[in-house]
Amino acid sequence: MAKKKNISKQQIVSWFMEYVLEHDEEPASVYKFCKTYNLEETSFYEHFGSFGAIKSSIFSTFLENTLALLHKDEAYNTSNSRNQLLSFYYTFFEILTANRSYVSLILQNRKHALDNLKTLHKLREDFKKYVDGLDIKTMELNQERIEKFQRKAISESAWGQLLFILKFWLDDNSPSFEKTDILIEKSVNSSFDVLEATPLQSLVDLGKFIFKEKMAMS
Repeated sequence: MAKKKNISKQQIVSWFMEYVLEHDEEPASVYKFCKTYNLEETSFYEHFGSFGAIKSSIFSTFLENTLALLHKDEAYNTSNSRNQLLSFYYTFFEILTANRSYVSLILQNRKHALDNLKTLHKLREDFKKYVDGLDIKTMELNQERIEKFQRKAISESAWGQLLFILKFWLDDNSPSFEKTDILIEKSVNSSFDVLEATPLQSLVDLGKFIFKEKMAMS
């Protein structure tokens, strides 16, 4: 049988995810992957240089799909930055949940823990760019260098927040991952309350929630 040519990027991604889910691991090599799906290796390399590039693109695509859905929602487009970030998280984790088996296999593979940083690198870049585009109010310091640093700190801390929620979600076994939804609400509200210098009660609520859940999981 002649090998397949002119295969789309999306088809290769679909095959890769299928292979991982069916074998509980990545293909041993590009050669074996292409042989499994009767695919020309040259067709594979037209789109991706490695399996790592596929994994990175998948998480980046999750974010792209999230934003595409959000921008179709008029309520999102007219919301403030706090509610926009909340909507982002809820939608993003709905998409992750639809692909939970794959995400869990990739991110909870202890043998390749260091690879997770590379896998999430493109997601990190795209997410930080998204946060930079939100109209998040900060203190007016009238110092360009300090304000630039402040903006960078916000996007970096938001990325840390996303990783924290992601780790919680991977361990969450509540119905419909409702505890992750609670964590999202408390985390986002706490971070915005700090930026807006409002009372710290939300921080206390967040701390109590995290402590309670960590104790329950241990």
